[in-house]
Amino acid sequence: MIESWVINDDSPVPVSSPALALEALRLGIDSGQLETWLSSSSGRSLAFVTNTGRAMVILLEEEGDLGEHAVDPGAEGSSDGFALSNGQGDEYPDEDTVSIHEAFRLVEHIVGTGSWPADARWVVDR
Repeated sequence: MIESWVINDDSPVPVSSPALALEALRLGIDSGQLETWLSSSSGRSLAFVTNTGRAMVILLEEEGDLGEHAVDPGAEGSSDGFALSNGQGDEYPDEDTVSIHEAFRLVEHIVGTGSWPADARWVVDR
């Protein structure tokens, strides 16, 4: 079975291609929505939270899973401005986030193939 994805919002929008997922993320950012969740037909979730320069990308296997997230080993410092949909603003170490361009690449690959790219850096939080 091929895994399909939807964007979680008031009316879940099916994502028929990885390019549409990226378009939805960009449109969300342009409208001030810095947190986006996608759900797959197999029960997995993909979180994308950005401050428009860096992003946290988290892949969860099921509800309650601590998941795994993309990292940027060796990155120094931290960045704030990660606005969650509940109004909370977060700051994360830069090593626990990636550039926005890398985040788009990761989301595109995960939506298209179901897994991290072979050259991606990520850690398991379970």
